[in-house]
Amino acid sequence: MTNAPQTLRWGHRALEVEIGVGDDGVPRLTRIGLPGGASHERRNWPPLPLVEVTAAGHGRAWSGGRLIDTSLGGRLRHRGHRVSQDGDRHRLCVELHDPETGLVAEVTYSSPDGVPVLRSEVLLRNDGESVLHLESVSSLVVGCLAEGPESVDAADLLWAENDWVAECRWQRRPMRETSPALGGSVVYDNGKGEFTLTGRGVWSSCGRLPMGGLTDRRLGRTWLWQIEHNGGGWHWECGERDRLAYLAMFGPTDTHHGWRQPLAPGAEFATVPVALAFSEDGGSYEAFAALTRYRRAIRRPHPDHERLPVVFNDYMNCLMGDPSTDKLLPLVDAAAEAGAEYFVIDAGWYDGENGGWWDSVGAWEPAAARFPGERGIHEVLDRIRDRGMVPGLWLEPEVIGVRSPMAESLPDQAFFRRDGVRVTETGRHHLDLRHPAARAHLDQVVDRLVGDWGIGYLKLDHNIDPGSGTSAHPGETPGAGLLGHNRAHLDWLDGILDRHPHLVVENCSSGGMRWDYALLSRLQLQSTSDQQNLQLYAPIAASAPTAVTPEQGAVWSYPLPTDSLDEVAFTMANALLGRIHLSGPLPDLGPDARALVHEAVSTYKAIRADLARAVPAWPLGLPAWDDPWLALALHTPATTYLTVWRRPGAETTTALPLPHLRSRTTRAEVLYPAASRAEATWNPDTAALTLTLPTAPSAVLLRLVHTAASR
Repeated sequence: MTNAPQTLRWGHRALEVEIGVGDDGVPRLTRIGLPGGASHERRNWPPLPLVEVTAAGHGRAWSGGRLIDTSLGGRLRHRGHRVSQDGDRHRLCVELHDPETGLVAEVTYSSPDGVPVLRSEVLLRNDGESVLHLESVSSLVVGCLAEGPESVDAADLLWAENDWVAECRWQRRPMRETSPALGGSVVYDNGKGEFTLTGRGVWSSCGRLPMGGLTDRRLGRTWLWQIEHNGGGWHWECGERDRLAYLAMFGPTDTHHGWRQPLAPGAEFATVPVALAFSEDGGSYEAFAALTRYRRAIRRPHPDHERLPVVFNDYMNCLMGDPSTDKLLPLVDAAAEAGAEYFVIDAGWYDGENGGWWDSVGAWEPAAARFPGERGIHEVLDRIRDRGMVPGLWLEPEVIGVRSPMAESLPDQAFFRRDGVRVTETGRHHLDLRHPAARAHLDQVVDRLVGDWGIGYLKLDHNIDPGSGTSAHPGETPGAGLLGHNRAHLDWLDGILDRHPHLVVENCSSGGMRWDYALLSRLQLQSTSDQQNLQLYAPIAASAPTAVTPEQGAVWSYPLPTDSLDEVAFTMANALLGRIHLSGPLPDLGPDARALVHEAVSTYKAIRADLARAVPAWPLGLPAWDDPWLALALHTPATTYLTVWRRPGAETTTALPLPHLRSRTTRAEVLYPAASRAEATWNPDTAALTLTLPTAPSAVLLRLVHTAASR
């Protein structure tokens, strides 16, 4: 550890962080930006400490009409710091200490080289002699997002509503609506107004994505953030303090989730990681591009991220959880002919054909009634392999139905419990993966399916929310138990991928109800929705790259025999800038519709290598649910791919601004469908593409090839 400087500067070519240590010894984040930016005078330093920690008996107090920070976070003094680098990952660890309680906090900031994103996590250790009863610990506190009343006046908050079959709906509102100007009052210069988002229950993204943002309408300076936690125990708030915009991000807290954690002498507690991206003047699109690059940098390496194979799944607008040998074999042949490379048998393969499998799941054995004959389900799996595809299966590993034999064979301690009673939700119990029996059961299931059966793809679903968590251990709050299970769940996933490194695992939870980068830093794909309407899927597909890298975003394409050819092209276009999850009754399609499906898959295979390194933008703005025109662009240095959707009620022509192509020689071409009547004209003076789609609904994929900007 080095001695404490008054100002510590750290970062790399795309990021500089300044931490000021005041006369009181408390360090504060005073600037995050590009290298070489202007430093703040000490009198203008933000008031917030690096870490906010509250514990029983250590809160805040009022004195002289002002709120005085007497929390543990406000008492933590700088004790030293160290800088390190692991490959292209830069790290700064700042050590803080409270002499009174003996609490030590290690704040670790990290950032991939060349990416303007700051990752933060905090480790607490009790070096004192008494137990501390933690009630909240911040993962990141930043007090300098917008500086001065004019900047706060111009700031807009960003967040995303995220509901079942209506995922990824980004919203925007002025910050002043929740943090009103208080007129320079001496006593009340800091109001309590703030905008907050809070997760709930077991699902990390039920109701809201664990993300947010702040953008300056005048200058384009934008901040985006994500909380990397796989449960509902998260909270962020953005408001004004001392005429500066601040952000604080947390995992579970006592106030919002009933989380409390005793910290005995010698014990440690780690917060959930969070990340903060910024763009100096490029608006939200450059910030989303930075976040995309960061997400690629932090995730577990896997060949799927480079190959982007096409997946057929038998569920959506197809078998809908009712598979059998007779139904699957024609689909296998049709999927292979279409160009699919994985074939996934979704829900229902493990129980009889009476439709009552919901409350009997847990053993994960194939149903003989669905797969008769000597080979059973292996007849279908063999056909999948014979047709050149990799077989996959659907699992819901964390639940055990009340009628499952596993509900009796596993001990009570292997399940979520509250007040000593096993939790039951819609006919199901929930495993607590901290218990060795629960983990051993799931390890046995996965190793049998992957190791013995040769399954190469698992779709891991999660369709119940059993509430606040589990208090399985004496004195444990449900929120603390849930956090323990969440971390055990991640450890279990790491274990199966360590044992089966080529296994592809899809993250699903009633579509997109568990959409976070705790899971997606490990798993290869994210189910974006259960939406069955092709037109309503379009805004979800267009918005998905805000929350997942394009190569991880699984989008359903499900052509139906009753669809017009324009509708077939529309549903196929939904997935062409993500990951194709093909479904629907392909054998029943007419020749022209089937040809459109085959053409879409061939087009996708021709461009997918570019998608794995492209970054997103939205020429018509972040998609709104009812927008008549929608557009998603993915950029590489030499090429822009652009999917545009026209929905009923829209004018036939729209203009799509593409300012990154200003002063570049650009050529636009229609990639899909080849027979489209779309008319696209590039205007170099305005850097905009004028597009006409004569029918609605219709969609088109275009490629814009561009040269370097002229000097």
